[in-house]
Amino acid sequence: MQIFHKLDDVPSNYGPTVVSVGNFDGVHRAHATVLKDIVQRARQQNAKSVAITFEPHPVRILRPDSGLKLLTPTPEKLRLLEATGLDAVLLLPFSRDLSLLTPREFAEHILRDTLHASEVHEGYNFHFGHKAAGNVQALVEFGREMGFAVKIFDEMVLRGESVSSSQIRKLLREGRVSRARHLLGRPFAILSVPGRGRGYGSKYTVPTINLSRYEELVPLDGVYITRSRVGEECFESVTNIGNRPTFGADSFAIETHLLNFHPIELRADTEVEIFFLDRLRDEIKFPSVEALREQIARDVHKARRYFHLTALPKR
Repeated sequence: MQIFHKLDDVPSNYGPTVVSVGNFDGVHRAHATVLKDIVQRARQQNAKSVAITFEPHPVRILRPDSGLKLLTPTPEKLRLLEATGLDAVLLLPFSRDLSLLTPREFAEHILRDTLHASEVHEGYNFHFGHKAAGNVQALVEFGREMGFAVKIFDEMVLRGESVSSSQIRKLLREGRVSRARHLLGRPFAILSVPGRGRGYGSKYTVPTINLSRYEELVPLDGVYITRSRVGEECFESVTNIGNRPTFGADSFAIETHLLNFHPIELRADTEVEIFFLDRLRDEIKFPSVEALREQIARDVHKARRYFHLTALPKR
C-alpha cells in the first residue's frame, strides 16, 4: 500500500481512483464495509482504491480542548487500512488551510484534480469542507458536475447499536470491551512498550509487565481478560488498568499478568500489544496485599476458565 503524505506526493497521472474520505478511527465494521467495496470496485475498473484520512485527527485542531482519545493511533490505523487491500492512503496533514477549503474546493482540488476520482463512497452522515458544510447531497451534486459517481452507505446497526467510532469510544469508557469487540470486528487493542526502570536483562523471568505511558484511549479502570503479544509471542493474560490503590499513593498503570508464562527476551523497545476480551471486575482497594493476592488468584482462575471454554469446539 502506498502512503502519500501530501497532495504533491500524488503523481499527476495517478488514477482513475475509487475513493473514500474519513477519519477511519478504529477501522471498525462499518469502515471495513465501505473500504472492501472500494477495493472491489477499483479492481473491476482497473482503477486504484484510495482512502483519504487526516493527521492529526481534525477534532484535535478544530476543538483542541475536547481531549479526544483515539481508538487507533495513526501507525496502527495505517496497518489496519493496509489489511483491507487498499492501493493507497492519502494521509493529509490537517491544518488550518485545509480546514478552510470549501466543500466545492475539496471536491475540485482533491477528488477531481489530484486523484481523478471515478467513484466516491461514503457513509450516510459524511460531512466535508469548511465547517463541515458539505454533506452527501452536496457530494452527489459535485459528482454529477465533476464526473465521479457517488455511492452512499446506510447506517450500520448491530443489535440496536450504531457502528461508529464515537459509540465504540463510549463502550470502552464504560468498560464494555466485549461489546466494543463486536462493533470493531476484532478485540480492542493497545500497543506500547514496557515501562522504563525495570532493569530488563537478557531474560525476563517475572510474569507481569508494566506498560509505558499510553496517551490514547484505554478502557475504564478495572481488571480484564486479555491476550498479550510480547514481541513475537502471544500469552493468555489478565490486565489491570488503574491506580493500584492497595499500594497507597495513586500511580496509574497498565499491568498485564501473563498466564502461560515462560522466561522471555524483553527489551525497552519490545512491542507489547494487549487485546481486551472481557471485563472481570472494577479496581478495588484491598485491606492488605495478601487480600489482593487472593483476589488475583480468583481473577486468574476465571480467566483460565474463559480461555478453556472459548477453546472448546462449537456444536
